[in-house]
Order: sequence, then C-alpha cells, then structure tokens
Amino acid sequence: MEKIASFTVNHLLLERGIFVSRKDRTPSGDVITTFDIRMKRPNRETPLDPKAIHTIEHLAATFLRNQPRWRDRVIYWGPMGCLTGNYLILAGDLTPSDILPLMRQTFRFIADFEGEIPGATPRDCGNYTFNDLSQARIEAQRFLDEVLTDPQPENLNYPE
Repeated sequence: MEKIASFTVNHLLLERGIFVSRKDRTPSGDVITTFDIRMKRPNRETPLDPKAIHTIEHLAATFLRNQPRWRDRVIYWGPMGCLTGNYLILAGDLTPSDILPLMRQTFRFIADFEGEIPGATPRDCGNYTFNDLSQARIEAQRFLDEVLTDPQPENLNYPE
C-alpha cells in the first residue's frame, strides 16, 4: 500500500506549529485544507494527556463553530491518535498564515475558559467524565506563548 501523506513527514524533525497537511479538491472543484495543529514535538516531548486533549477538542470545536468569520468553513476539529496535536479541516485554499489569528483566538479561548465544558454531559458525549480543564488550559497557554505568539518558519512549514 502507498503511504498516506501524513506518514511521509519526518516526525524526528517536526516542530510544534501550524502546518498544511494536505489540500483536497471535491468533485465540485472546492478546495479543502487539512491543517496539522501540532502542540507537541513528536517523539521528543511527552504527548498531551488524553483527558486534556479531549477537553481541548470540546472547547476548540465549540469555539470554531461559533466564530462568525470562520464557522461556515469549519469541517472538522479533532485530536491526532498520537496525542501530539489536532487536525483542523477548513473549506478553502488556505495557508498557516491565513489561520494564525484564528488559532490565536482559539487557544486564547481555551486558556481562559472557565465553567462547564461544552458538550460534557452524558447525553452529549460518549465519555463525558474524561476531561481535564485545568490541564487543557495549561497546554493551550503554553502553545499560545511558545508557538503562536511569534511563530518562526519551522512552526509554519513542514521540515524538508
């Protein structure tokens, strides 16, 4: 079988950041961009705590689908199985620079969030008690401070 695109990225050199994972064209000609929102350096940092990334998923998905400028372009936000980041899929032919302000807003929302986690009820979620808001806030603030505030080229482009 042919390797999928995300398995061709050299994870030994991959830094934290926002990367274009792939661009696809629908049968109607629309472009869909998949972003790799990498919060941890693969194989060199401890992955995200599963409860924290679950909380990040709930908060980011809720924020993005309510963000006036972007909500109609949001297709998906969800965690990577390796627990080093998330995938964001948006309608449009986009670059990391295009969504940098949106990601700053998203992670600021998570870092500052207080109260009940959206969708964290038995009716709304298949594992509603599997959340850690305090750790999600810490991870969001760290990503915001260390990567999103002043991203360098290695935080916006996959390694060669």
